[in-house]
Order: sequence, then C-alpha cells, then structure tokens
Amino acid sequence: MKSLSYLNKYLWKYKYHYGVGFVFVIIAVIFQIYPAQFVRESFNTVEEAIRLAKAGVADESDLKNVLIKYGVLIISFSLLEGLFTFFMRQTIIVGSRHIEYDLKNEVYAHYQKLDTAFFKRNKVGDLMNRISEDVSRVRMYLGPAIMYSMRTLTMLIILISIMFQVNPKLTLVTLLPLPFLSYAIYRVSFMINTRSSKVQAQLSKLSSFTQETFSGIRVLKAYNREKKSIADFTEQAELYNKKNKSLYTVNALFFPLMILLIGLSTILVLFVGGNQVIAGEITVGNVAEFIMYVNMLTWPIASIGWVTSIIQHAAASQARINEFLNTKPEIVNNTEAHTPIHGSVAFDNVSFVYPDSGTQALKDVSFFIPKGGSLAVVGKTGSGKSTIAALLTRMYDVDAGRILIDNKEITEQNLFDVRKAVGYVPQEGFMFSDTIANNIAFGLDLHAKERQVRIEQAAKDAHVHHNIMDFPRTWETRVGERGITLSGGQKQRIAIARAIIKNPELLIFDDCLSAVDTETEGIILNNLKRLMQNKTTLIISHRISSIKHCDEIIVLDKGVVIERGNHDTLLKANGFYAEMYQTQLLESVSEIIEK
Repeated sequence: MKSLSYLNKYLWKYKYHYGVGFVFVIIAVIFQIYPAQFVRESFNTVEEAIRLAKAGVADESDLKNVLIKYGVLIISFSLLEGLFTFFMRQTIIVGSRHIEYDLKNEVYAHYQKLDTAFFKRNKVGDLMNRISEDVSRVRMYLGPAIMYSMRTLTMLIILISIMFQVNPKLTLVTLLPLPFLSYAIYRVSFMINTRSSKVQAQLSKLSSFTQETFSGIRVLKAYNREKKSIADFTEQAELYNKKNKSLYTVNALFFPLMILLIGLSTILVLFVGGNQVIAGEITVGNVAEFIMYVNMLTWPIASIGWVTSIIQHAAASQARINEFLNTKPEIVNNTEAHTPIHGSVAFDNVSFVYPDSGTQALKDVSFFIPKGGSLAVVGKTGSGKSTIAALLTRMYDVDAGRILIDNKEITEQNLFDVRKAVGYVPQEGFMFSDTIANNIAFGLDLHAKERQVRIEQAAKDAHVHHNIMDFPRTWETRVGERGITLSGGQKQRIAIARAIIKNPELLIFDDCLSAVDTETEGIILNNLKRLMQNKTTLIISHRISSIKHCDEIIVLDKGVVIERGNHDTLLKANGFYAEMYQTQLLESVSEIIEK
C-alpha cells in the first residue's frame, strides 16, 4: 500500500464523493440485511400457524395478511437497496473516474517537463503503457476496490453484530471458516503482486516492440523482414501470455476456495442450527435467517480475494507510475520573471558529455554571434554540430563553460522565453498526424484570417507552397503519422516553414536541406537571406553551398574547433574546409556531366 499512498491527495480532493458514497453504502447494507429478519418472522409465523392449526384455532386470513405484509416489506427493502446501491456507484465510481482523469493529466504534464535524456532512456511504448494501462488499473483500486471494501467492512460489522445478538453460538460456527480464508488470501497476495509486476513489465515490452515496428514499417518492408517481425512479435506475445497464465493460475485459486468455505459454513449452520431447533433453543426462522446471512456473507468474503487482487495490481502499477512521477527534470526553469530575448549568442569554452553514452561531444568550444549576425558550423558526422543546437535550445545543460544570450547566462534566462524566441529546424522534419496547415502553424495562436495569410507566406518562403497546392485537399491534407505521406524534402521544407512563421529572434537550421536538390536549396537560401536580416542565425550543415554566405564559419572535428573564419578566409587557409569545398565542388560537376 506504500505506493498507493501517493493517491491520498486525490482521495482528499474528492472526499465528498467518497464520504457521501460511504453513507449510501451503510444505507444500502441496512436495506439488504433487514429482509432476513422478515424471512425469520415469516417462518416463525408459519410455524405458529401450523401449531395453532393442529390445535384447531388457526386463522388462515391472518396468516395470509402477515405473509403479504412481509412479502411487500422484503420487495420494498430490495428495491431501496438497489436504489441506494445505484447512488453508491454514482458517487464512488464517478469519483474514481475524476481521479483517473486528473492522474492521466498529471502524468502527461510531467512527461512534458522531463528532459530529452529521459525520453532517450525510455521507450515510447512503455511511456504509453504507464499512462493508459497502469492508470486504468489504479482506477480499479480507487473505484471498485474501495467501494467493495467499504461495503464488505460495513456488512461484516452490522451483520456480525446482529448475528451475535440473535445467537452467539451459531454465529461463531458460521464465521469459523473465515480465518482460514484470510490466511489463504495472505499467502497468495504476495504471489499475485510479484507476478502482476512481471505481467506489466512484459506488456510494456510488447507495446514498445509494436510501436517501434509500426513506426519503422517502411524500412521493415524494404528489407523484407515481415516474417521475422511476426516471429519476434509472436515470441514476445507468447511470453506475455505465459506470464498472464501464471498470474491467473494463482487468481483461480480464490473463488473455488471461497465457495468451498462458504458451503461449509452453510452445512455447519444447518447441522448446529437443526440440533438447536430440535432442542427448542431457537426457531426454524432463526436457521433460515442465518442461512440468508451466510449467503449475504458470500460476496463480501469472495470480494476480499478479488479486491486483494485489484489492490496488488494497482500497487504494482502505481509503483511504475511513481517511478516516472518521482523523476526530476534535469532542465528546469530557474526564473519565473519574463526575460525578453534580443538575439546575441556566445559560447564560452563550452564542454559537454552526453550523460547516457559518455561521449565527449564538445570540448572548449567558443564563438560569438552578434544580434542579426550569422554563424555556420560544419564538420564530419559525429563532430558535435547538432549538439550546439541542442545546448542552445536547452535540451541539455553544459558540463563546463557558459552559454550566454544577450550577455546573460542561458540558465538565468526564462526557459520558455528562450525557446519561444528560437525557430528551430532539426535534421528530421518531424510531422504531427494532422493537416499541413496545422503542422506549419504549430507554434502560433492567431485568428483564422491572419493565421492563413502567415501560413501561405511561410510556405512560399520555404518553397513548398506549389507542392501543397498540388495535393487534392491542399492545406487540409493530412500528412499521416510522422508525415509518412510526404517525401523527405517536403517534410524538411514544411519544418522550415514552421520555424520561420514564428518570426523568431534566433533561427537554428540543423542540416535541414539535406533532402532537397541543389536548385531547390538555392531558392530556399535566397528566401532565407531576406528573412535572416536582423535575426541571429545558426546554420549547421555538411554542404558548403548552404553556409558560404554566413558571417563566420567554424569547423568542428571530434568536438573541437579546428578552423574558423569566413568562406574566403578558410579557402585561402587550404585546410579541412578547403578540402571539403573541393570535394563537394567535384561532386557537383560530376552530377552536371552525368545529366
């Protein structure tokens, strides 16, 4: 129950739902119990009528009226029990649904706060499973488990009190099997908890495997790996099935055991009660009453095992949820004050090692971009180019050195103001499963008319407007998951439109023209030169043609700046940059000759 104590704040928030629900529980239990006493009186009345009939003084009309009265009372109490049971469910179960809604929102909001490193360490399928399957299992504890626990406890207290008042000896006989049942539940609970945790862990693996397969379906088909994928899925599903069977084998022990013990109680009541009737200590009505009490105890006692199973499942699920909720984001906003961003950027001896892989990405990197200036970063794959963009958007914090924006350390700036001021185009132009218009206007909150004008202009600047117009539904074309219906170049250009539509103070282009041809690249660059005026720009690329117009260019190799200067200066230095330029120039000439 330790992990479930996290939910106490929600139980307190919805205390009126559970408090009123508990009142309805008590009323429903009272209306359920009292018909047994009417049955006792009915049996006693019939027994008395038989005795009087033997004496020749019976009155059949009186007997009929009494039985009708008790029949009406039993039906009335049953209807009232059903009504208050409905009210009970409407308060407690509805309360649990409110908590489920709040908990899912809390988990989702917490996911949003966590840093990039967290999402690299955890698979999407596992994240999804914790916010859906695990929260649903917790909801079962907050709803049915608490509701039936209330009802069971109330039933046992009221019912056992009445039973002791009627006949202590018969009560003890009726309750005799219960300690054995409690011990059996105690022994099995640990097994349920352990196996439930294994089931949930395997379900996360299965979800992650499925999500990854569907995300990479084009690669999978291209390599003709469908059969292998099906075999791998079958193996994971079989393992999940095996763990589930192991869990429900234990669960299956509960109900047969309970039925056996409840049946034993009924036999004991008939045997001991029958002897007491013969001895004249109690009436036949008392025996009938106790048999009804035994039946009333059947579900409360049976529910103990079911509720225990729910609680064990919920505890395992809440422990998994708590694991993520207790994860603190490494990137935090250190000030709530508004900090306007104007655009100058400086790296001061910045070093950075990726926390999970231990890879040294940058070492003592320094540069300065004045407001409205432009800087290009080139280098081999893995030289640390994209790391600069990640650090500048505070996806990570530096290990050594400082990053300054407007001569103020980036960690002292308002995190959300920094990101709002940045228009970032990553290497992979990620598309949401939405319309093209909504993908371009992702970072905007504008009125419909102004929004559409801005969208169209951004698409023209990114040289993707004509492609969009060729689609049958133009702006309302849905791009599919991750933009699967678009080409690589179209995705990159839509991502560029998404960045420039914000009219940001700082533009970061991270190798975002790699999937377009040189002609399209030239058109986009000409448009960007106009948009880059008075905006601080960082361009990361492996193409010299994309960056030769920049004010300054730095060359990275294994995280270290090995060259810096403008295009002409670096060519004259006849170093790494000049070698790259010559190689790419020869490749371009070769392509022209082939055409």
